[in-house]
Amino acid sequence: MMPSQKPHRADAMLLGVGLDNRDEHKRITKGENFFLVGGSEETHERMTETAIKINEKLQARGKTLGEASQEELGDIIAESQP
Repeated sequence: MMPSQKPHRADAMLLGVGLDNRDEHKRITKGENFFLVGGSEETHERMTETAIKINEKLQARGKTLGEASQEELGDIIAESQP
């Protein structure tokens, strides 16, 4: 690896935890690089939508989650909020 290259984090994953569950449902959604648990139906749906948008934006940039810098990922997350 060249000194100017950042390490590739092949095992990078987004984890979403919803804490506002108001019913007895156990919500779990797994994606290519994300795992979402809990939350009300509305919260879980919002987390899922956000994770999908993040993946779409990364793909449009030609990057994987593990290749994105923390700053770039922060920008993508901010842009992906519904």
